[in-house]
Amino acid sequence: MRVLVAGLIGGIVVFVWGVLAHMALGLGNVGIHLPANENVVLSSLHEGLGDQPGVYILPSLDPKQMGDAAVIKAYSAKAATSPYAWVVYLPQGEDMMQMGPQIRRQWASDTLAALALAFVIGLAGLGFRRRILVAAAAAVFAWLSTMLPYWNWYRFPLDFTLAALVEQLVGWLLAGAAMAWWLGRSERRLAS
Repeated sequence: MRVLVAGLIGGIVVFVWGVLAHMALGLGNVGIHLPANENVVLSSLHEGLGDQPGVYILPSLDPKQMGDAAVIKAYSAKAATSPYAWVVYLPQGEDMMQMGPQIRRQWASDTLAALALAFVIGLAGLGFRRRILVAAAAAVFAWLSTMLPYWNWYRFPLDFTLAALVEQLVGWLLAGAAMAWWLGRSERRLAS
């Protein structure tokens, strides 16, 4: 029960930090820019990408043609001289200002992550400082294993990638401290 409560506390803390990081500090918008002519881009998406939602990388290379030397050579020349884009595409669109479902999913995600971390830092033998260090290590691990590969392979902007590190590290340090406090408090109460 103490780990469950610690996870709920951590989920709330990291969720509130995420709101502050995005809304007050703008960390969620670092590296994101407005298009020079949005209407031109939007009007060409259906024609260029079709009706299949998903992630598109431009220029594209069909993995089935990776063995064809001529196709690879043509792709390399095109990639060297063309713009690059990583596009998350929804052909039907979605009102991004209707945030209710997104907020609920984010809180659930934060809470599930906090529950997993609370389980790890709730293991016997860890004091307050070590629990916080484990939370920091978990945040850096998550960033290194997700955001850094996106920077490397999909060309996510470096400032966007570093802002994600700040957001994750600070958030999980705060949540880790709150969870470590609760777990230590619960342990002291059980011992007496």
